[in-house]
Amino acid sequence: MKTNRLARASIIAGAYVVITYILQPISFGPIQLRISEALTVLPILYPEAVPALFIGVMLANLWSPLGLVDIFGGSIVTLISAYVTYRLRGSVLAYLSPVLFNAILVSIYLHPVFGWPYWMTALSIGVSEAIVVFTLGYQLVKFLRGKV
Repeated sequence: MKTNRLARASIIAGAYVVITYILQPISFGPIQLRISEALTVLPILYPEAVPALFIGVMLANLWSPLGLVDIFGGSIVTLISAYVTYRLRGSVLAYLSPVLFNAILVSIYLHPVFGWPYWMTALSIGVSEAIVVFTLGYQLVKFLRGKV
């Protein structure tokens, strides 16, 4: 059982890194469509996804143009979001967690770097996150539950 969870966590972290790396041009900045964020709903199904996403984001953000602030900031935001998603896993609110935490918290450090107003950065990040989470992420959970 522990081996399965470790393997699943490794796959989640690795998939996050690979997807972000392959889609680098659309994965960073105030206007982004980070497709790998579809994986942020996996704590709904798997508790091991919480640390896996933290590690995956930390490694993926090694390619971020923002450097350490995104490596650590983005990873911590993801850890908080993934934990809340796990705690709310029986509710539709679980899907909102990555959208709200990324929009509100990641925008705090993105907006001064790119010179955008905070509200515009939060809106941009929130909309892109919502698109990915409520389309790809929702379908991924549905598929893994065997309801497709």
